[in-house]
Amino acid sequence: MAYLCHGGRRNKMKQVNTKYIDTKVTCACGNTFTVKSIKSELHIESCDLCNPQYTGKKATTKKTGVIEKFNAKLEKKAS
Repeated sequence: MAYLCHGGRRNKMKQVNTKYIDTKVTCACGNTFTVKSIKSELHIESCDLCNPQYTGKKATTKKTGVIEKFNAKLEKKAS
């Protein structure tokens, strides 16, 4: 039996009765897999198949830089 000493008193520690069940996880990309959890079903936004960090694909970046935007504003004001 485990005891927790706090303030000179001995209190029994609570028993945690968590039941883990098989959980079906569904990603926004359509991928599904099974994990253990306390919920029966989970919906997530990204998984290892669609996250750019895991796939190695870069996210789309802006093609115009700050200088190009500034020059475009100047041309717009001039005309």
